[in-house]
Amino acid sequence: MKWFDNTALTVVIIGAVNWLLIGIFRLDLIAWLFGNMSWLSRIVYTIVGLCGLYLISLFGRIGSMSES
Repeated sequence: MKWFDNTALTVVIIGAVNWLLIGIFRLDLIAWLFGNMSWLSRIVYTIVGLCGLYLISLFGRIGSMSES
């Protein structure tokens, strides 16, 4: 599962960089690359969101590792 954690973290970091570009430059990189709310950009947004939700479980796993 370690590879999935690393992949999810990478995807969420890419999403965070996209939000940084939106906040500073009003540039939505995903919309620019794949089209404004096209089916492909919606898939990318969905994958980023699901990876973010999955990484919530990382808090519990870190807590259980520090207790042992």
